[in-house]
Amino acid sequence: MSTLKEILTRRPVLTTIRVTAPAGAATPQPLSKGLGQYRMNMMAFCKDFNAQTQKFKPGIPMAVTLTVFKDNTYEFTVKSPSVSWYLKNATGVDSGSSRPKHVVASELSVRHLYEIAEVKQSDPYCQYMPLESICKSIIGTANSMGIKIVKDLD
Repeated sequence: MSTLKEILTRRPVLTTIRVTAPAGAATPQPLSKGLGQYRMNMMAFCKDFNAQTQKFKPGIPMAVTLTVFKDNTYEFTVKSPSVSWYLKNATGVDSGSSRPKHVVASELSVRHLYEIAEVKQSDPYCQYMPLESICKSIIGTANSMGIKIVKDLD
């Protein structure tokens, strides 16, 4: 339950936008199509985003949830890349199988799966989930991409 002070000091939200931007290399040009209509300072957002994602390898696609308020200020939350991106990089394939469960695109070891789950656990929405649940979710994504999970890679 919110207190009266929290309710009175809330800023009215104009919109919430989800975008994907490369880590450490966001520029206003590609983002202007989705963000320009809300009259926010895109250059300031790009500087803030690049500063927050400089610890990541440049060019990694980062998911961003951007909240724009009516006074043209913003807040954003950066999440790690999608599970499918991690799976494609770990297996070295460009895309998943065109016929999952019939054609195997690649194989992935349980050790790699566990490492991906540890990275995903640092996400704001997954930080309270048990590691086992995150692993099960990643296994489901791998199965739908045609990636077979094996105990050890030979």
